[in-house]
Amino acid sequence: MNVRLEPLGEGDGGEVLDIFNHYTDSGFSAYTDSPLPYSSAASFLAPSAGYPACMARTPDDGYAVGFGMLRPYSPLPAFSRTAELTCFIRDGWTGCGIGGILLERLLAEARAMEISTIVSSISSLNPGSIRFHLKHGFVECGRLQGVGEKFARSFDVVYCQKTLRE
Repeated sequence: MNVRLEPLGEGDGGEVLDIFNHYTDSGFSAYTDSPLPYSSAASFLAPSAGYPACMARTPDDGYAVGFGMLRPYSPLPAFSRTAELTCFIRDGWTGCGIGGILLERLLAEARAMEISTIVSSISSLNPGSIRFHLKHGFVECGRLQGVGEKFARSFDVVYCQKTLRE
């Protein structure tokens, strides 16, 4: 799949929420169970300020087909070289390689910032995301059992980690 990657900006908030909100009421990728209002777009994007974040668009018409962003894992200085990944692909566009393209760009920019570790928090009821992470060099490093609930179903939170040190 050929996509154009652009830095994620404030003006992209509506498109980001359009992509994200599909997963709020249709599965376990997003932990919230109801769509976020467009008025929350700025606060949704704010944690990624100063960190790599990009939008994947079709090259011909610029249609937003996915986004990825890193944000601080923790505000404490001991964790300043660790970032948390968020990546969502528009429904109907998954399985085309867009997630891998976004991830590679984010990892390259993270290395340039001297970030050494990327972590992801994934619902155990989202096996596709777990497979994606493992395929791209993440390892499962922890699991909080039964701590999440969505649509009256309990789920584990699976933590995956990728070390960027060479």
